[in-house]
Amino acid sequence: MVSEVFHDDPLGAGSPDWRQRLIDLGGMAGLMCMLCVPPVAALGQSSVQAQPTVSTSKLDSSQTPEANPARPTVTNPAGIPPVGYLQFEQGFVQANGSPRLDRQFSVNQVTKISVNPHLMFQVLSQPFAASVKGQEHSRAEGDLQAGAQVVLVRALGRSPTVAAGYVYRVRSGNAADLDIGSFSQSALVLASGDVAQFHYDTNFIVSEQQSGAVRRAQFGETVSVTHPLPYPKLTLTGEFWHFTQPLVTGSGEGEAHSRSHSATATLWALAYSVKPNLIIDLGFDHGLTATSTQWQGIAGFTYLLPHGLWNKRQPAAKAIAKNAL
Repeated sequence: MVSEVFHDDPLGAGSPDWRQRLIDLGGMAGLMCMLCVPPVAALGQSSVQAQPTVSTSKLDSSQTPEANPARPTVTNPAGIPPVGYLQFEQGFVQANGSPRLDRQFSVNQVTKISVNPHLMFQVLSQPFAASVKGQEHSRAEGDLQAGAQVVLVRALGRSPTVAAGYVYRVRSGNAADLDIGSFSQSALVLASGDVAQFHYDTNFIVSEQQSGAVRRAQFGETVSVTHPLPYPKLTLTGEFWHFTQPLVTGSGEGEAHSRSHSATATLWALAYSVKPNLIIDLGFDHGLTATSTQWQGIAGFTYLLPHGLWNKRQPAAKAIAKNAL
């Protein structure tokens, strides 16, 4: 009879204790629900807490591009700015005691863009220069130049980053030149590296200078060393540079020379990183030879646009969000 009851009524409704069995089954179901609810709530709570880790603000903060300034030194770094980001370098120079003039205030501007990790293009200009020589006063714009830089070897350990560059004069300006002079074209080899807490940059430069039908080769060597100061975000840079002067035959005092001389100077500057993509600088340059500009006051900034011309961050952001889910 018991087997027939379970076959015809799986819940045992035919049994005299069927009511008690229903109560027991209901109690077991309620207990299972109580045991299952806490894990579901905990899962929901953990997923809610995980969402802020992929917030837009954190992604933007962690991926803020860093500028790679070449100013205020004569030396250019071998490294190039982040790929796809426009970098602007704006400078102001007050020069006194140069072979070609008494004093000059000028504005200099450089715009750079890296198209891949090994290639950068740049445009260099002097939009304004106010010069004084004796009783003569002039206001004019300087040369417009364009160039490219190729990273040949990337730094590995103590081995430096090595690059090669080329700059071509697109348009000649009417502004008076300082001690180094202007060039129609220039080729350079660049190297940058780190030793302990010191960062160094060095350039070897060959340029073509022209005066009428006369063309001469100019050679230059520069080296700069940068070290962080105890004050946060502040660095100190010292530089020594030397250029031949194939077209200069007189000093700033008007003294004539039978042969060409060289311009040699030392530069010292402070740089402060307001943000990773904004750096301001202030410094001075002092000439060490009679045909060098004796004093130059330098100030300016480097600014890297925080948004790239083409979106390089979207795939990375999607990957981070996908991993967090």
